[in-house]
Amino acid sequence: MARVTIQHVAQAAGVSPSTVSNFLNDRQGRMVAATRARIEAAIAELGYRPNRAARQLRNGKTQTVGLVVPSVGNPFWGAFAHEVEVAALALGCSVLLCNSERDPERERRYVEELWEDGVRSIILCTSLPSLDHVSHVIEEGLRLVTFDRPAQPNDPQSVVSISIDNNVGGQVATAHLLELGHTSIAFVSGSIRSVNRSARYRGYCDALEAAGLSVADMPQWTGMDASHFGDVEAAEVGRAAARDLFADPTNAPTAVVAINDMTALGFCRGLRDLGLKVGRDVSVIGFDDIILADLYDPPLTSVRQPITRMAQLAVSEAIERGSNESTDPGSSVLLRPELVVRESTEHVPSAARP
Repeated sequence: MARVTIQHVAQAAGVSPSTVSNFLNDRQGRMVAATRARIEAAIAELGYRPNRAARQLRNGKTQTVGLVVPSVGNPFWGAFAHEVEVAALALGCSVLLCNSERDPERERRYVEELWEDGVRSIILCTSLPSLDHVSHVIEEGLRLVTFDRPAQPNDPQSVVSISIDNNVGGQVATAHLLELGHTSIAFVSGSIRSVNRSARYRGYCDALEAAGLSVADMPQWTGMDASHFGDVEAAEVGRAAARDLFADPTNAPTAVVAINDMTALGFCRGLRDLGLKVGRDVSVIGFDDIILADLYDPPLTSVRQPITRMAQLAVSEAIERGSNESTDPGSSVLLRPELVVRESTEHVPSAARP
């Protein structure tokens, strides 16, 4: 079936294409009621749908927002995508979702394709230190909002950054375990070669050093240096870490800080495989506070990201300042995470106390 165009609507309504265009773009000040009624009837009869990309290019108003996430295989990103969609729909906009798997080449390709399709504002969930791979599109006028990545010194001036303070998150997670008497605390992650993950790890290190403990003396898991981030396989990363860290029980940790909740939940499953009880034998803390954290048994202590507020901020920046003509400088929003204490963290077992 041939696509219905503005010319078809104009012919059916007995008006010029420019009149239909004025109607579609809310320029109806001098249009009589009878003309509006004929155009509305023609649109309904023909099933006409405006080309939103073309309209956006003409009037400079953002109607579609691109969203590039690492992978909705991690429930945190699925929840964030949902919050972005809710916020965008409230402002009369739609969302196009892409999964990058943290691959810079895929990020670049998706950003270019969205731009070519008329999308002028994109929320890019990346934690790469550099935006060089998409800078050429930014120079063409793309309004880019980065999420989960604080502003970096070499970022283009127009880029907006929305993130939590991941360093603080790593500190409060580790400090909580220290307050419970733990002095043997491992850090479990896939690759930490990203802005946000390295900041969480630095927070972990800072908290240990502030307590007079050496990071080098902590039980180490070599998987943390892997090249793969493990967004989809995060639970298996955690499960493998539990198996490896407890291969020698005499050198095993009494507590673990995991890079995110899925890794933490995988670690908990690994402890159960070994006949250990989460909380009583080993304390585990995650990061993100996904819905599964509170549903797990025992409920998982986690560092909460305020994703509803962060999604609203990201969408607002993308839409409200997403005009083609905008030359406004970007900004950086850094929110504080919140520790949510549940039953997966308890005082260090008396048998493990020095």
